Amino acid sequence: MADDKTKVGGADRRTVAAEEPYEVEYFARKHGLHAQQARDLIARIGNDRAALDAAAEQLKG
Repeated sequence: MADDKTKVGGADRRTVAAEEPYEVEYFARKHGLHAQQARDLIARIGNDRAALDAAAEQLKG
C-alpha cells in the first residue's frame, strides 16, 4: 500500500533517529563528538533530543 499523500505532517524533531546515519552524524557534529560517542549516548539515554543534548553538553564540559 502506498503512502497516503493527503496526510502530511512535519518530522518529529523531539527525537534522534538512531537508525538513520545522517541523524547520528548531525548530532555528533553539533556537539563535537565522534559518531560512536553519539551512538553510545543514544543507546544509554534513548532518543529524546532534549535529554541527549543535555548529556552531550555534560560530556563535553
